[in-house]
Amino acid sequence: MSGHSKWSTIKHKKAAVDAKRGKLFTRLAKEITIAAREGGGDPDANNRLRLAIEKARAANMPKDNIERAIKRGTGEIEGAELIEVMYEGYAPHGVGLLIEVVTDNRNRAVAELRHVLSKNGGNLAEGGAVAWQFTRKGYISITEPVDQDELFLIAADAGADDIQFGDVTEIFTELDNFQAVQTALAEAGFPIAEAKMIYEPNNPIQLEQAQTLQVMGIIEKIEDLDDVQNVYSTLDITDEAIAAMEAA
Repeated sequence: MSGHSKWSTIKHKKAAVDAKRGKLFTRLAKEITIAAREGGGDPDANNRLRLAIEKARAANMPKDNIERAIKRGTGEIEGAELIEVMYEGYAPHGVGLLIEVVTDNRNRAVAELRHVLSKNGGNLAEGGAVAWQFTRKGYISITEPVDQDELFLIAADAGADDIQFGDVTEIFTELDNFQAVQTALAEAGFPIAEAKMIYEPNNPIQLEQAQTLQVMGIIEKIEDLDDVQNVYSTLDITDEAIAAMEAA
């Protein structure tokens, strides 16, 4: 199981807690706004927006919040312009980080990231210093029970590279096959919870458990920042570390 997959499983289990804190709704609203800005406010004609709305509904985000986010993206409601930025950095023990940010204030976002990293033994890096350690891939998740044999055959036939079954079913693809796999699964009736581009580490770093938990804790602190949408790392997360993190 990949590091992204394991980390996604933890985040999925913590989604209810995030929703109570309001942080999940903030991230979902930003996803909807960006999708509407880039592809228009009609979810039937904008696949990214449709998936963002479905994810928001699954998290019980109020309908008014969803509509307001769409209108902000289409310009029907005024608001500060959101920008998408990718920052690169290092956590302790040489773990590389790619940090996806959506913000209306780049200076604030950088200052908050720098503060969290420097306070915890990490640092921001120059553009390109970390990105080469990752490969961009397509990622599709399904949170409901599925017929594993049927899904495997359909996804593999459409070009999926890797399929992982667990609490969350996760499908990984090359970029060229991402849309084909997504379409094939949707047409077969599989309820896609999320479909997006991710960054997978080329050579994950293995650390001792205490060091792994330290880095995972720092990643959580980064993800708690309002402007941060996703964090990808070169950390190889062990099953033992997952169990310790969930028990904490």
